[in-house]
Amino acid sequence: MNFRFKFLCPLFLALVLTGPALAQSGFDRVGGDYLKFEVRSGDPQVCAEACERDGRCKAWTFSYPRTAMSSATCWLKNKVPPRNDDKCCVSGVRGAGVIEPRIGPVEHSIDRLGGDYRNFETPPDSTGAACSAACQADGKCRAWTYVRPGYIGASARCFLKDRITRPRAKPCCVSGVVR
Repeated sequence: MNFRFKFLCPLFLALVLTGPALAQSGFDRVGGDYLKFEVRSGDPQVCAEACERDGRCKAWTFSYPRTAMSSATCWLKNKVPPRNDDKCCVSGVRGAGVIEPRIGPVEHSIDRLGGDYRNFETPPDSTGAACSAACQADGKCRAWTYVRPGYIGASARCFLKDRITRPRAKPCCVSGVVR
């Protein structure tokens, strides 16, 4: 058997069976921190890219801002700690870009600016489920945007919209459309 085939076949199978490494929204990796910095844009992709550029980095954790007075933060890690459930964060290992979950009609990292007719404080929830439910229960609502805590205030907010507006990529938000 050809040497290249013997070498490449198991490598190919490993990639197919494990799939690509993805960042994990809703998880923190505690420990191994060697560098911490503020992410002014509030975008987890900045953290993932910093890890890719730093040869010491093996994993990273991005934390959304927790209050209006705080900023999003990135921690680069010199080891790969186990992941822990925590809606505050997005974590990944080196080589894992940030890919937000695409579950049905929920639009992660999307803001639908405009069309607001009502907004209210809502409990923090990385899926925006309460905001989506409020929109679906309101006959006037056509779309919604959930804004994570710390982006426009200390609390999470839900914006109900009477028209469908253009989606804009923004890490602050989770949006959806009611058809």
